Amino acid sequence: MVNPQIKVKICGMTQLKDAVFAVEQGADAVGFIFYKKSPRAVTMKTVREIISKLPPLVDTVGVFVNESVDRVNKIADYCGLDLVQLHGEESPAFCKKIHRRVIKAFRVKDLQSIKLLEKYPVSGFLLDTFSDNLHGGTGKTFDWTLALPAKKIGPVILAGGLTPRNIRQAVSQVRPYGVDVCSGVEKSPGVKDLEKVRAFLKNIRSGSKS
Repeated sequence: MVNPQIKVKICGMTQLKDAVFAVEQGADAVGFIFYKKSPRAVTMKTVREIISKLPPLVDTVGVFVNESVDRVNKIADYCGLDLVQLHGEESPAFCKKIHRRVIKAFRVKDLQSIKLLEKYPVSGFLLDTFSDNLHGGTGKTFDWTLALPAKKIGPVILAGGLTPRNIRQAVSQVRPYGVDVCSGVEKSPGVKDLEKVRAFLKNIRSGSKS
């Protein structure tokens, strides 16, 4: 049933039951947002408690925006994060100082946005929709054809406006390494809609076989 080609990360987790449900439905990774301005922001203590109760073989990802290197590493250690996702204007040098595997997020506007990826020594790239005032969580898609040249640079995780309705099209068009969904499977910021989570994972697993 599970297609090993497409990894699924469900982000913006704030409570244990949502994270456990996502894993039970087949999510490969769950994400936690450590950005105070986000409506889905969580504390180190909450995340540490959630991670301690998750089953094994699930990746946990901390999302940071323009934090200090020391704080990112400290939170990653305290919570037991597997990966760090950087959503701000972090430099390639900054990424090298993180003690975890790094996913660098880029807000895609045009082909110039994709060229920036080549400078980054990271494990993978998350491509999100460009916004002047939001660091992700726009709920809008971008031109997915721009993701295709990015795949030549490294593993691409597709994000931005993904929902149970459009995920099959996104997967068939881009064939990314992984996908990342947040607002597309929520009732309200930080609270998942379990039916949408189930539908999203079901649709990606059935739609990514062709």
